[in-house]
Amino acid sequence: MTAQNIALIVGLLLVIIALSFFIGIFNKLVMLKNNIEKAFMNIDVILKQRADEIPELVKVTSAYMEHEKSMLTNLTRLRTDFMNSTTIDEKIANSSELAKATKSLFAVSENYPALLSNNNFLELQKRISQMEDKIADRREYYNDSVNLYNIGIQEFPNLLLAGLLGYRQKNLFIISQEEKTYNGIQL
Repeated sequence: MTAQNIALIVGLLLVIIALSFFIGIFNKLVMLKNNIEKAFMNIDVILKQRADEIPELVKVTSAYMEHEKSMLTNLTRLRTDFMNSTTIDEKIANSSELAKATKSLFAVSENYPALLSNNNFLELQKRISQMEDKIADRREYYNDSVNLYNIGIQEFPNLLLAGLLGYRQKNLFIISQEEKTYNGIQL
């Protein structure tokens, strides 16, 4: 074997090793990105179910809450905004607004004893509350997925390939300060 053949074999092996290395990084980045999308789809199902409860909630409460028409109109608008959302960030933002408005409606409903004795309202309130619990559970998994993704695209040498492929940091699904407050009490 000549020196030229040995150099060619070594060069070919280095190219194969480098290519395998970048394929491994690429596959890791794809897995991290898809994991975020899967985690959000698990939340999105419940967010959609919650949004689907809003028309019934508005219908049940509107008969009792004549003075709260603007609140009910806003709730309907926020539901429409959520349903028209196309990106994960839009859905998260609109979902947070919808959750705040729903929470406000439930807080105001305490001023309407007849409404609080309505079985339909109580059942809707219970279902929405259960959905909020499910969203909270799945939000944790989503945020873990986003955190792993963000770390993955910032690690060296991953950041080189991530930058070339247009991978950008993702936002966590955070709870706003307003969502942590109930009747003026910080939770």
